[in-house]
Amino acid sequence: MIDVAYPRLMARYNRWQNRSIYAAAGRLDDAGRRVHRGAFFGSIQATLCHILWADQTWMVRLADWPPPPARTIRDSVGMIEAWMDLAAARARFDDKLVGWADALEPADLEGTLTWFSGAAGRNMTKPRETILVHIFNHQTHHRGQVHAMLTAAGAMPDDTDIPFMPEE
Repeated sequence: MIDVAYPRLMARYNRWQNRSIYAAAGRLDDAGRRVHRGAFFGSIQATLCHILWADQTWMVRLADWPPPPARTIRDSVGMIEAWMDLAAARARFDDKLVGWADALEPADLEGTLTWFSGAAGRNMTKPRETILVHIFNHQTHHRGQVHAMLTAAGAMPDDTDIPFMPEE
């Protein structure tokens, strides 16, 4: 289904897009980032917290990284209160994710991953490559919600199309 080029590309795309989203959100005041805007997780900050939490949770399962400070989806939306702390945690995570993706070998995509899903309330098993696709799809899905909230708030992020991603 995928090879190691996919997570390498998507980890870089994720970092590029997060830099843009966080820069745009940083142009808002704290109240502007926290106001409920009708999105699934309510606010810009809550949605960004959830994205980071989900990424951290998946990397606990995939690569035994340290767990996030929140344990549940419900708690994910407020797991980091201070904006600068959230932005710094996101940047650190993205750099680490790029390094992890760069080190992947084809064998790392093989096999399955079994974990307990709090959302489903049961153990689940899926192919590892499916989980990698899900991680990046989940990020893009919720970042799209943040992009819409930022645009409505007058803090337009940069382009989002992969072909426009700058070369590193």
